[in-house]
Amino acid sequence: MDIRHSAKGTASHSNIEILERFQSKTMRAMFNIPHISNKYINLDLNLRTVKEEIENYSKNYQTRLDQHINQLVTELQEGSLRYSRLKRNSIPDLAIRFAEK
Repeated sequence: MDIRHSAKGTASHSNIEILERFQSKTMRAMFNIPHISNKYINLDLNLRTVKEEIENYSKNYQTRLDQHINQLVTELQEGSLRYSRLKRNSIPDLAIRFAEK
Protein backbone atom coordinates (compact mmCIF):
# COMPACT_ATOMS: atom_id res chain seq x y z
CA MET A 1 0.00 0.00 0.00
CA ASP A 2 1.44 3.32 -1.01
CA ILE A 3 1.14 6.10 1.52
CA ARG A 4 2.43 9.38 0.19
CA HIS A 5 0.03 11.84 1.76
CA SER A 6 1.13 13.40 5.02
CA ALA A 7 -2.40 13.24 6.46
CA LYS A 8 -2.12 9.45 6.56
CA GLY A 9 0.83 9.79 8.89
CA THR A 10 -1.10 11.86 11.39
CA ALA A 11 -4.07 9.47 11.45
CA SER A 12 -5.17 7.88 14.70
CA HIS A 13 -3.96 4.44 15.72
CA SER A 14 -7.39 2.93 15.08
CA ASN A 15 -7.47 4.27 11.51
CA ILE A 16 -3.98 2.92 10.87
CA GLU A 17 -5.10 -0.48 12.15
CA ILE A 18 -8.05 -0.34 9.76
CA LEU A 19 -5.67 0.38 6.86
CA GLU A 20 -3.47 -2.55 7.87
CA ARG A 21 -6.46 -4.90 8.02
CA PHE A 22 -7.59 -3.71 4.61
CA GLN A 23 -4.08 -4.28 3.24
CA SER A 24 -3.90 -7.84 4.55
CA LYS A 25 -7.42 -8.73 3.37
CA THR A 26 -6.66 -7.32 -0.08
CA MET A 27 -3.42 -9.28 -0.38
CA ARG A 28 -5.16 -12.47 0.72
CA ALA A 29 -7.89 -11.98 -1.89
CA MET A 30 -5.53 -10.97 -4.71
CA PHE A 31 -3.13 -13.87 -4.28
CA ASN A 32 -5.52 -16.47 -2.80
CA ILE A 33 -3.40 -16.80 0.34
CA PRO A 34 -4.53 -19.28 3.02
CA HIS A 35 -4.78 -18.36 6.68
CA ILE A 36 -1.20 -17.63 7.67
CA SER A 37 0.23 -14.79 9.71
CA ASN A 38 0.21 -11.31 8.16
CA LYS A 39 3.88 -11.03 9.06
CA TYR A 40 4.73 -13.87 6.68
CA ILE A 41 2.55 -12.43 3.93
CA ASN A 42 4.43 -9.14 4.14
CA LEU A 43 7.79 -10.93 4.18
CA ASP A 44 6.96 -13.19 1.23
CA LEU A 45 5.55 -10.36 -0.90
CA ASN A 46 8.23 -7.85 0.18
CA LEU A 47 5.59 -5.45 1.48
CA ARG A 48 5.96 -2.95 4.25
CA THR A 49 3.21 -2.45 6.78
CA VAL A 50 1.36 0.84 6.99
CA LYS A 51 3.29 1.75 10.14
CA GLU A 52 6.61 1.03 8.43
CA GLU A 53 5.56 3.20 5.49
CA ILE A 54 4.68 6.05 7.83
CA GLU A 55 8.02 5.75 9.63
CA ASN A 56 9.89 5.66 6.32
CA TYR A 57 7.99 8.68 5.02
CA SER A 58 8.75 10.61 8.19
CA LYS A 59 12.47 9.82 8.05
CA ASN A 60 12.68 10.86 4.40
CA TYR A 61 10.76 14.05 5.13
CA GLN A 62 13.10 14.92 7.99
CA THR A 63 16.14 14.25 5.79
CA ARG A 64 14.79 16.52 3.06
CA LEU A 65 14.19 19.29 5.59
CA ASP A 66 17.67 18.91 7.09
CA GLN A 67 19.30 19.16 3.65
CA HIS A 68 17.08 21.94 2.32
CA ILE A 69 18.79 24.86 0.61
CA ASN A 70 16.52 27.53 2.10
CA GLN A 71 17.61 28.46 5.63
CA LEU A 72 14.05 29.44 6.59
CA VAL A 73 12.92 25.84 6.25
CA THR A 74 15.46 24.60 8.77
CA GLU A 75 14.50 27.39 11.18
CA LEU A 76 10.79 26.61 10.88
CA GLN A 77 11.18 22.93 11.65
CA GLU A 78 12.84 23.48 15.02
CA GLY A 79 9.75 24.61 16.92
CA SER A 80 6.78 24.42 14.58
CA LEU A 81 4.29 22.12 16.37
CA ARG A 82 6.06 21.36 19.62
CA TYR A 83 3.82 23.54 21.79
CA SER A 84 0.45 22.67 20.33
CA ARG A 85 -2.34 21.61 22.69
CA LEU A 86 -3.87 19.32 20.09
CA LYS A 87 -3.11 15.62 20.28
CA ARG A 88 -1.50 15.51 16.87
CA ASN A 89 1.77 14.02 15.83
CA SER A 90 4.07 16.22 13.82
CA ILE A 91 5.54 14.62 10.73
CA PRO A 92 9.13 14.55 12.08
CA ASP A 93 7.89 12.69 15.19
CA LEU A 94 6.20 9.93 13.20
CA ALA A 95 9.43 7.94 12.92
CA ILE A 96 9.33 7.29 16.67
CA ARG A 97 5.55 7.22 17.09
CA PHE A 98 5.18 3.46 16.85
CA ALA A 99 8.48 2.64 18.54
CA GLU A 100 7.13 3.95 21.84
CA LYS A 101 4.53 1.19 22.14
